[in-house]
Amino acid sequence: MQIRTRMCMSADGYVATPDGWPAQLADPNWDPETFGFVELQASCDAVLMGRTTFEPALGADEWPWADLDVFVLGSRRPPGTPAHVVVEGDPTRLLEKVRAGNKGGDVHLVGGPRTIETFRLLGALDELGLIVLPLLLGSGLQLTPSVSTDTALTLKSERALPTGAVEIAYSCA
Repeated sequence: MQIRTRMCMSADGYVATPDGWPAQLADPNWDPETFGFVELQASCDAVLMGRTTFEPALGADEWPWADLDVFVLGSRRPPGTPAHVVVEGDPTRLLEKVRAGNKGGDVHLVGGPRTIETFRLLGALDELGLIVLPLLLGSGLQLTPSVSTDTALTLKSERALPTGAVEIAYSCA
């Protein structure tokens, strides 16, 4: 099992817009399939995320993780959370539950920089995937300082996407 994350960022290093929306929503070419998110999720058996990322999905017309086990780092269970979703406030215990429930596939770590850093500090993040978008936001939320700059990264792969974005994957040491 590998825990892998993939997030979009602007060419000037912002993962969220000044009003808190993910950077990819500012890109007029954004499409989850073109940007490889559908492919990544199809290769995983579970998703792991923070409560802030999870809560908007509760109001979605279609449950985004229909065929996946869902694990949420949160101090409380949000109203309307499906019964099969595991919610745990302690990241170490949640990671133990993820590993115990693993069916042999990878886990997609979905979330912002703080959630990513939480699991990186536990030694659980295996792959950091970044999609650098061909746009400049000028301000917003950056990947760092939430993710430590002492993180050792080894380039695994890179590829240009048809939209002009570049996908980069790093192994985390």
